[in-house]
Parts: sequence; C-alpha cells; structure tokens
Amino acid sequence: MRKLVLCGLLVPFVFLGQTPKIIVGIVVDQMCYDYLYRFQHHFSTDGFNRFLTSGVNCRNTNYNYVPTYTGPGHASIYTGTTPYNHGIVANEWYDRTQAKGVNCVFDPSVQAVGNSSSGYGQVSPHHLETMTITDQLKFTYPSSKVFSISIKDRSAALPGGHLSDGSYWFDYSSGKFITSTFYMNQLPSWVQTFNEQKNADSYLADWELLNDPSSYSRRIDNSPYEVTIKGAKTPTFPYAFTSFARGNYSQFTITPFANTLLTDFALELIQREGLGKNDATDMLCMSYSTPDIVGHAFGPYSLEIEDIYARLDLELAKLFNTLDKQVGKHNYVVFLTADHAVVPVPQQLTDEKLPGGYFDMSACLTSINTQLQKKYGSILIQSEENQNIYLDYPLIDSLKLNRSVIQQEVASILRSFPEVKVAVTGSDLERGIIQDPWMQMILNGYSKERSGDVIFILKPGYLAISSNASSEHKGTSHGSAFNYDTHVPLLWYGNRMKHQEIFRPLEITDISATLVHMLKLQRIGSMTGKPIVEILGH
Repeated sequence: MRKLVLCGLLVPFVFLGQTPKIIVGIVVDQMCYDYLYRFQHHFSTDGFNRFLTSGVNCRNTNYNYVPTYTGPGHASIYTGTTPYNHGIVANEWYDRTQAKGVNCVFDPSVQAVGNSSSGYGQVSPHHLETMTITDQLKFTYPSSKVFSISIKDRSAALPGGHLSDGSYWFDYSSGKFITSTFYMNQLPSWVQTFNEQKNADSYLADWELLNDPSSYSRRIDNSPYEVTIKGAKTPTFPYAFTSFARGNYSQFTITPFANTLLTDFALELIQREGLGKNDATDMLCMSYSTPDIVGHAFGPYSLEIEDIYARLDLELAKLFNTLDKQVGKHNYVVFLTADHAVVPVPQQLTDEKLPGGYFDMSACLTSINTQLQKKYGSILIQSEENQNIYLDYPLIDSLKLNRSVIQQEVASILRSFPEVKVAVTGSDLERGIIQDPWMQMILNGYSKERSGDVIFILKPGYLAISSNASSEHKGTSHGSAFNYDTHVPLLWYGNRMKHQEIFRPLEITDISATLVHMLKLQRIGSMTGKPIVEILGH
C-alpha cells in the first residue's frame, strides 16, 4: 500500500515534467500590463481569462534596456538577452558605412517570395548576432518544426531565427502573406491557397464597437488626442472601412480584422504543417501587430484600443480551443507577452496637469549644431536616430579633434535641456562608466557598431517630435526606459501548469531562459536571462 501511495504521488510530477508537443509564443505589439484588468470585463472564459484563471501570471515583468521598440523586443524575447548581445538596437539604426538608415531585418541579398513588388519582402534575420531559442531547438532537434508569423516583417523574421522552417508576414502591396528566399524559393501550396481564399480583401469590414457602448471604461469618442485616419472624417465609431479602405492594405492593418486574418493563418499553419504531431517539440511564434498600429494613432485610453483588446480576446479563445482539439489540452504550452507598452498621449497628460510633454528634436539639433559650429567652424553631427546622435568621424578627424571630447560636449549640451533626464557618451559606456540605473538600461541596449556616439533619454511622460505642429500632439509612441513602456504582461498556460501569480521582479530575457529548461536544451551562448523556477517546478 505504501508503495502504491508513493507511486500515486509521483505520477503527477511525471506528467508535469513532460516536454510539450508544441509551444506557441504570442507577442502582442504594444500591450500595457494594466489592459489585463482594465479590459477584463470584456474578456471571455477562454481568451485572456484562461491565462488569468488557470495559468501563470508573471505580474512584475519588465524590459531591462532601452529603446523599447518592436525589433529589439522580439529579438530579446527569443534570444534571452539584450541588444548589447543580440545587436538589434532599434527598428532602424544609422549605418556609418552606408551613410543611411538600415532596417533591422532588411537584407538586400534575398528576394521576396509571394509578391512581385521590388524591395518589400527582402527580409531575413541576418542582423541578429546570436541564436534564438527557436534556432537552438531546431539545431538540437532537426525534426522539430519552427514557424513564425506576423503582420510586420520584423516581428516574423526575428522570432523565427536563422533556422525557421517558414517565416511569413503581411504584404502591404497585395494583402497576402509572403516570405523571402532566405527561407524558401516558393510559397507552400497551402499558403498560396490560403492567400487566394483568405486575404485582406475577404476579411475587410466596417469596424463597430463589439459590445454595448456603456460597457467601455472611457466612453469618450472623438477625443482631441486621437489621429483621424485617412478616409474618416473624425476618429469615431463606426469606421466605414469598406467605403474608403478597400485595396488600401495599410489601412486594413489598423482594423481588428487583421488580427483575425493572422489567427486564421496560424490555425491553418498548425493543421497543414502538422504541428504538435511529432516526437520532437514544435514551436510557433505569433505576433499581433495591429494593437500597436491602433495604439499609436489613438492612445492607450481610447475606445479604439479597448475594442481591439475585446476582439483580440476572441482570437485567443479560438486559438486555445483549436489547440485543445488538435493537440490535446495538456500537450501544449502557450506564453503571451508584449514587445513593449506605451506612454499615454503627452498632450493628454499635460491637459490633465500631469508630468509630461514634448521635446522638439529639430530645435534641439539646431541648437547643438549652432554651438558646435560657433566653436569649431563646422557642423559635426552626421545623423540622429532614436535619440542617438551620430558624429561625423571623417570631418572630426580631418579637423584633428578628439572624438571623445566632442561626445562629451554634445552630451553636455543635451543635459542643458530641461526635458532631458540622462545623456551618456559611447566612450563612457565602453569604459563601463555607469552612474545610475538609467545608464545601465542604455548600456544593455547599446552596440558600439550600431548605436550613436551620444544617447539620451527624456524625462517621464515626454516624447520627441520632429516639429511643434498640432498634428504632432495627437497619438503617442514608446521607446523609453520608464515603466509605462517597460512593464508588460507575461502569461503562461498549458502542460498542467499550476495556477499562480508571481510578483517578484522578472525581466523579458527570462522567457527564453525558461524555455531552455522546458525543452531540455543547452543555454544559448549569449543568454543572460534566468529561468522562472516557479513555472518549471510547478
């Protein structure tokens, strides 16, 4: 009897420790942590609430670097390290050798597959300087299948890594999913069929509120802080997209129906590629881009963003229910997080007498150039990108000036602006001169080859703008080191995980560090994250 009791106690742990048949990673582009609770009354049983009531909720998860953008976010989630190691320092950075901006996934050596437009679709993860968890899985177990999908190309290319069996993203010229020759030379027949039958044209509809208007937390439509999208007269519901957006696939991506298209593509992929049917674990990386597009235009306190999440919940429920049927309820793991969150519209902050505002980048650069020209007779700045100042090395060298000295002068000028919180030079970062936690976050996001000579961050609630035009005071953005940008959801469900809430501080790099142990893999070479032991120990 004693042996039977012991066996009975051990059986659950045997099940708990089994490797899942499939892991689905979901990244919601621009999701604030509090959306889980502000919008929860809209959620169904099987969407976000399945995570919240039956899964693991890591409630204190933050990004540990700047800038908090889409490219670095996806790269950090799936490599388990920061831009200092993986090299994706922004969505785009200034390339000194080419004297122009470089997109984080643009690859001129490959061609688009699935469309005829030149340029768009030349995409790969070749700028990514370390392996992803998907690479490690595929490299260790070649029979594992790895796929990644998104509306945005960078949100598909970076999670899938270098060994992806297929990474697909939305083509703005055709409304279909495409890939590049980095992955394959021809779209699989099932993707071609899906594109013909289920493309943006077939999903486009007018956007009305999903629920009763009285159930929404703000109930303010036509807010002065929202952008009026092209074709609409005001930023108000309903949006008659069928009358002004048909054939305009950029506008399609601002509708909730783009989320539905992505979900249905994922479900088709799971079935057609036989994910979860192998002895080795498969992995599907999904990224919902539309919440970011909507968030930029309308802000985090809009009816539009609330409705997007009410509808996104239905997509998650559809995904969960399909996995239950096709893979088995205890045979998969799903995690959900975000690549960044977002600052409230600064104009709304100032109108409410809260800290925040705008920083005129053009006026700032003019001031720096004027002071440098007055002292040295020349403009010594070559470019500015993402609050990174790039100096003109050939000119500085020809004038026999010291680069580090010019860096310090530029940083000093920046610090004189009241909106600037921290300005640090590349020379100081390389020497390890870190004076506060904000500088450490800058260092974590720094690359000596790709970052600027001087990097600065603004005070909380501020956004950099290109001019002081009234249009710049509508909508919002992200990228800072502050909690409104760094604090994101991290939810887990499946494989008999014990329901729990974890409040201790976690970093975004801990996700792949946890997956390594879940999949019984070697830690990736430059991984800095730590495993979430509460999940692994159940």
